Amino acid sequence: MPERGKTRLMLAILAGVFAFLYVPISVLIALSFNAGGLPTAWTGFSVKWYGELFANRDIMHAALNTLIVAVVSTLLATILGTLLAVGVEIRRRKGRFLETIIFAPMIIPDIVLAIALLSFFSMLNVKMGLHTIIVSHVVFNLAFVCSVVRARLKTFDWSIVEASADLGASTATTLRRVVLPVLMPAVIAGALLAFTLSVDEFIIAFFTAGAGRSSITLPMQIFAMIRFGVTPEINALATLVMLFSVIALALSQRLNRGGLPGQ
Repeated sequence: MPERGKTRLMLAILAGVFAFLYVPISVLIALSFNAGGLPTAWTGFSVKWYGELFANRDIMHAALNTLIVAVVSTLLATILGTLLAVGVEIRRRKGRFLETIIFAPMIIPDIVLAIALLSFFSMLNVKMGLHTIIVSHVVFNLAFVCSVVRARLKTFDWSIVEASADLGASTATTLRRVVLPVLMPAVIAGALLAFTLSVDEFIIAFFTAGAGRSSITLPMQIFAMIRFGVTPEINALATLVMLFSVIALALSQRLNRGGLPGQ
């Protein structure tokens, strides 16, 4: 096949893949501005469903719960994941067994991890609620933060740590004033990734939330709403969640390439 023909074929395949991925999302976004109540029939442009969305108390309460869970779990996962990554690299302990332990939450299917966490909390007779969702999301996000920070550590110049020690700095001072500033773009990128995953996560939260509406998160609320059919209000909510996730992931990828935006 001529080179030009191969190029056209690859472009056609690429266009088909992108269309398969993004045409349904584009339709969802368009229908969120649909004036009519039917979710699949276009009757005119309107933003009223976004107003209905923000006036819905159940959705706002679920959004607040999601924000609480995401912020707290991200903070804890970022601290623990960063320390884990630094500790593993400093000790230079490598091997398949250690890698498996660290990255197991990323490999294990969500449903398996959710059942394991549910069994663990039940065994300890822990009353489930937002606090158990937070702990579960920390377990889930820890490996992601650790992997992002460790990727940054692969190009880290450890001679500056030795220089800091030679100048009399303690381990804590070296970590705070030498290591963390260099790792900060990766730490922020890992935090953004953890925050996005926590906002979007459904299965683990569903299993560890317990009974009652007090611990319902936004994905759980969306699941409860779509059981009665998809409405433009749900389309509007999905559009906002997707927009937020895309922005957070884009920032995470930008920071993970090294350097803060504008540098």
